[in-house]
Amino acid sequence: MASATATGKLSREEFRRQKDLDAARKAGTAPAAVDEEGKAINPHIPQYIAQAPWYLDTGAPSLSHQRIPEYDRSADKLDNWYDRGAKAGPAAKKYRKGACENCGAMTHKKQDCLERPRQRGAKYTNKNIAPDEIIQEVASGYDAKRDRWNGYDPSEHKKVYDEYAAVEAARQKQREEEIDKQTTTDLAAVRKVAKAGKGEGGKDDDFGSSDEEDDDQDKYAESADAVGQKLDTKTRITVRNLRIREDTAKYLINLDPSSAYYDPKTRSMRDNPLKNIPAEEALFAGDNFLRHSGEAPEVQKLQLFAWNAAARGNDVHMNANPTQGQLLHSKYKETKEQLKESTKGSILARYGGEEYLEKAPKELLQGQTEEYVEFSRTGQVIKGKERAAIRSKYPEDVFINNHTSVWGSWFDTASGQWGFACCHSFIHLSYCTGSAGITAAAESSAKNLLASSSSSSMPPPPVPASALEPSSQEPSPLSSHDKEDRKKKAEELFSKKRLGEGEVKLNEQRLADAIREERERKRKGRADDDDDPWGKGKRKKAGEEVTEEELEAYRMNRRMTEDPMANYVDEEI
Repeated sequence: MASATATGKLSREEFRRQKDLDAARKAGTAPAAVDEEGKAINPHIPQYIAQAPWYLDTGAPSLSHQRIPEYDRSADKLDNWYDRGAKAGPAAKKYRKGACENCGAMTHKKQDCLERPRQRGAKYTNKNIAPDEIIQEVASGYDAKRDRWNGYDPSEHKKVYDEYAAVEAARQKQREEEIDKQTTTDLAAVRKVAKAGKGEGGKDDDFGSSDEEDDDQDKYAESADAVGQKLDTKTRITVRNLRIREDTAKYLINLDPSSAYYDPKTRSMRDNPLKNIPAEEALFAGDNFLRHSGEAPEVQKLQLFAWNAAARGNDVHMNANPTQGQLLHSKYKETKEQLKESTKGSILARYGGEEYLEKAPKELLQGQTEEYVEFSRTGQVIKGKERAAIRSKYPEDVFINNHTSVWGSWFDTASGQWGFACCHSFIHLSYCTGSAGITAAAESSAKNLLASSSSSSMPPPPVPASALEPSSQEPSPLSSHDKEDRKKKAEELFSKKRLGEGEVKLNEQRLADAIREERERKRKGRADDDDDPWGKGKRKKAGEEVTEEELEAYRMNRRMTEDPMANYVDEEI
């Protein structure tokens, strides 16, 4: 539709005629529509261009809403502005009706007056009546209305230059007076005063030299902001706002796509990009490493304390009153430590065990040190300090009762006992007898072996035939004598001596025989069973008991797997 139709709803017949007219104009059989200036309107213009909006629609076909409106560009000048302070002739002598009640001017009312409010206005005093202002109408165009410097007089900025020049002249004059008051002729003092004057912000051409100017340049360079930093020379606090361009960017430290994620919007990389390097040694260990360092954990603990205290009904807020929260947190930690110490003291006072709480230093427990030591393949120290041998918690090289060796330094294979290597004594608290004790121990062992060999050659005692034949007779009633024998036998079976609780006296000859038989049994490889300590090859007869010597020999030759010294062999003996 090339032309705009009248606003309003068309009937079906009118809409059909309008569509036919538009089709005829596009085909060239009907004349084109004409605007208000008599110009033909192209029928092929789209409807959204040819149809005017509702606020510019005139009801007639037109394209004026698509053209730039013409206006007087001569008014759009930068120097076309209000004449500030212009007055319309001299002031009146008497107050006029309808004028400003404050100053007496006819061009504004009291609420629009720009003068200082008088105690008694011009309406009541008829004095100091202000002249009327000139009301100007400045026609400004689109650009002039939006020019922020429109109407500004550049000559007004000369007042600022003049003010700073006057201050600098006064400062230079003051420095000259201070130099004139100096009684010394030392040139260094004069330069010091001149440099002090320059430090205040001035520039003195009469004093100093090129060296001093270089010093001033260094001073100014020091006070200037460094690249990527804000440096305050008074407080010496550096605030990093941008990285230095020579530094490696976070996303270039590790180019592996599966490494730490980098967020380009916030420029943050929370994880460590190099997982194989400890965070303490890496140049950049991630933002989380810095976030959890310094006083950040303390702030988190303080915030958690404030939340817990507020949940329990206390009026604590970290942001509203941080000082109160800090004091309460310090008091809470102090009370907690006191309660912990009192509880610990009460438990120790009741149950004891304070000596077990004393720990060795951390360096000794972990065995770590900061000293660098480098070893070779054979274990030799190449660089650094050799590691000291770890000492036992038990006392070492402590000799008692004149002994020259420690207890357990000698083992007797014949008797299976431990003793001192200096005197071959088996008694722990015995006094050292030296070589004489060794000779006596050798003779004693020789006598024992000789006695054991002689006892082994003797035949065993005969066994009565009545004991071997089974009794076929009926059991006769026990007499008083038999009862006493049975009672005595029961006492022997269940006595403390048999159970190993009382004092046991062993026969040395029988003990030597039992030791020899036990070694022979072990040498032949018989079974060593707890139920059958003497093996399958040699069983006790019915009614025959194990003697104390045989039991002691079994205990002496029994293999103790839990004994750490079971496989120890002393090569010196």
